[in-house]
Amino acid sequence: MTWEFKLEPTAEQVSEIEHILDVCRNVWNFALRERKDWLDSRKSRVNACSLRQEFILPADTPFPNYHVQAKRLTAAKMEFPRLKTVNAQVLQQVLRKLETSWESWRLKRSGLPRFKKPKRMRSFVFPQMLKNGVSDEGIKLPQLGWVRVRWSREIPEIFQVKQARIVRKASGYFVMLSLQADVEIPAVAPHGHPVGIDVGLEYFLSTSDGEQVKRPRFFNELHRKLRWLQRRLKKKQKGSHNWLKLQKKIARVHQRIADTRKDWHFKLAHHLCDGAGMVFVEDLDFRIMAKGMLGQHTLDAGLGQFTNQILPWVCWKRDVFYGKVDARGTSQECPDCGAEVRKDLSTRIHHCHNCGSIKPRDVASGQVIAARGQRVVEMACGGDAAGAGVTQSSWHPLKQEIFGATQGISTHTR
Repeated sequence: MTWEFKLEPTAEQVSEIEHILDVCRNVWNFALRERKDWLDSRKSRVNACSLRQEFILPADTPFPNYHVQAKRLTAAKMEFPRLKTVNAQVLQQVLRKLETSWESWRLKRSGLPRFKKPKRMRSFVFPQMLKNGVSDEGIKLPQLGWVRVRWSREIPEIFQVKQARIVRKASGYFVMLSLQADVEIPAVAPHGHPVGIDVGLEYFLSTSDGEQVKRPRFFNELHRKLRWLQRRLKKKQKGSHNWLKLQKKIARVHQRIADTRKDWHFKLAHHLCDGAGMVFVEDLDFRIMAKGMLGQHTLDAGLGQFTNQILPWVCWKRDVFYGKVDARGTSQECPDCGAEVRKDLSTRIHHCHNCGSIKPRDVASGQVIAARGQRVVEMACGGDAAGAGVTQSSWHPLKQEIFGATQGISTHTR
């Protein structure tokens, strides 16, 4: 489990953090350049090279993966003494992160890693903590020493701090502590009142109990201020002192929007868990919605963050079963009689001509989702169709080492 705390570093520590970030950026860019050069040298066949120029490496040159680049990094410290000024494990973690991003691109899960401009490298990791490094005053980090921390909550004794990530945000510097407890937590069993949730843009969500929550427009509330700052930025000379000051103000506005959205998601998730024993949602890929004509509104609502990250986490912490059901046809089915009721997106009222049921379209979809989830759970408990139709959160296997005896300590986790 990862907890985030605000740091209060001194001026010398801020300078040291910025120095580490700059060296990490240089290592990232150099390692990425090596990988791209190797790839470019293999793009063209020998008999089909460009007549003007072609980048060629020897045929026996190995691909610069993590292990190759880690060895070269050790040798490069003799030629570039600046690399010795940063903790060796921090630079190794930069190469590990690049390896993960490169493999994700190779498997077509994400885009190709990019070069980082100044100020674009925003975090680094200390993978190994010092002994007795946490006290009431602050935290002891390699190369930085004791740094003051705003302890917003107490770390239980059952947890062990495994690593620390220093993150630079618009509002300051933060430390993200990875905590681990050697305990076993059983998976949440289906029980209690089932609630189906249908998410959308007209209403952020509609439950099977008839509750509908309007979609808050986080971006629109601060859009006027953001547009005013960006107009001022356009008139400044790029790279000047006033240009940098406006960049920081714009970043603080964006962070405020993100923090407000995340806080609202957590409060809504806890509200849903207050009267539910089982929560079911549709298994949707919101990345497709984000690419359509309503992409801005989809990203502003944060539907994927809520249904795939925050809601599963809060459900598990509140001992509420969380599951996903097949999303096909949930809005075209009557929840009362099961008949097919065809309707397009402009039809917002569900009217079944078979049984006469009339209710809001989204509420009807939520009731269909709840019925599907409950039906498959009952079949799975009976052993007829174990695991069919309902899937739990992807982070579920991590539960055994996460929560432990922290129930009752805090109900708000970031």
